[in-house]
Amino acid sequence: MLRGFTPTTDGTRLHATTDFVRDDASPGPAATAPPPAPRAAPAARAALDETTLVVRAQEGDVHAFEELARRHQDALFRVAVRVLGNRTDAEDALQEALLDAWKKIGSFRGEAAFSTWMYRIVTNRCTALLRRSRPTVPVSEVGEDVLASTGSRSPERAAEVDAEMAALSRVLGRLPDDQRTCWVLRELEGLGYAEIAEITGAGETAVRGRIHRARTALAEGMREWR
Repeated sequence: MLRGFTPTTDGTRLHATTDFVRDDASPGPAATAPPPAPRAAPAARAALDETTLVVRAQEGDVHAFEELARRHQDALFRVAVRVLGNRTDAEDALQEALLDAWKKIGSFRGEAAFSTWMYRIVTNRCTALLRRSRPTVPVSEVGEDVLASTGSRSPERAAEVDAEMAALSRVLGRLPDDQRTCWVLRELEGLGYAEIAEITGAGETAVRGRIHRARTALAEGMREWR
């Protein structure tokens, strides 16, 4: 899903060896940051707790950041797909979001969960992309979990489910970006209102209002399928 990356560090500069980090990227820590801790082997990094990895990434250890990205990339990619509606745009948004996160890692203060901080960066990238081009949401992306859960189906049932997912895609595609993002985070990712508020930068009351309006629009748009 993600293009691989194995960048190397040189002081506080990165030299890209893949598509993940460009050669103009600067890591989060300042030039006066202390030397990074000795790098752990891949298996050892996988066993480190998230707080330790964040600290090491803030010290300039790109491999620690790589492990953080590995742990969170599936959830982040899933959100990007559901907000943007297609995998190509979602991959681009996630790559840019990971680059943003690396540049900004020094600003992470732990006031919210690291996952919340990452969700916010990804959804900001998705929103920026949506503003440039409003996508049509493919059935296979938004409804993939529903379609997968139906198991073996008769041709008639398969056609019915496909048509229902197409209708859901159209209704979701008409939602305002802020409503759609909040609805995805709540209904598909199962996040709480407070965390969604932290991710989107909106108040909790505003988040509840957006989700309520999205639910109302979806219920109206899907009425014939009840």
